[in-house]
Amino acid sequence: MARPVRSYPAHALALVLAAGSAWGPARALANDAPDAPARHAQHEHCAGTTTTLHHAKRSTSDYAVPDVRLVRDDGKEVSLAGELDDGRPVVLQFIFTTCTTICPLMAQTFARLQEKLGDDHRVHLVSISIDPEQDTPARLREYARKLHAGPQWRYYTGTVQASVAVQRAFNAYLGDKMNHTPTTFLRAAPGRAWVRIDGFASADELASEVRELVASR
Repeated sequence: MARPVRSYPAHALALVLAAGSAWGPARALANDAPDAPARHAQHEHCAGTTTTLHHAKRSTSDYAVPDVRLVRDDGKEVSLAGELDDGRPVVLQFIFTTCTTICPLMAQTFARLQEKLGDDHRVHLVSISIDPEQDTPARLREYARKLHAGPQWRYYTGTVQASVAVQRAFNAYLGDKMNHTPTTFLRAAPGRAWVRIDGFASADELASEVRELVASR
């Protein structure tokens, strides 16, 4: 029996409607995905100083990047620590390409953030699959193409064990892909604390966070 689709609160639905014409690339991704519904559980995380954004909660945590190897969308096997510790500020999300609920909105927010950052490649946008068995590098490349992802926005997959290890390291593992929540992680530089944003942060809010991170380096 298929799982019921979760009903989202009014503010989350309002965000979807507010995307307007900019929703095109994300809608195309959702239409290409299978029709299997997804359920997304609520998840609370309060570490360090916590503040509230418009539709999200901001906190800080010291996450240790696990020593795992992932496969980048260009097919190259890489060290996650090496990818994240290249000196650039990092903005990271967990997604999967067949998600038809929160992932299209998260991906569209990243796409709009990329537009706001322009050609500034000093910031590394990272999307890590939580469904590596389905999300091959080729599928991730197609997903990235539909969102017009530039060279600063990379996608990663790998083994199930590696994906779970990364999710656990960021306190984002909830048992299976149907339970994941909209969460974004930002860090100014290696050795600095991570900013965790739980909820649907807007592209403007993320851009503001990125600017603060760049200024604080």
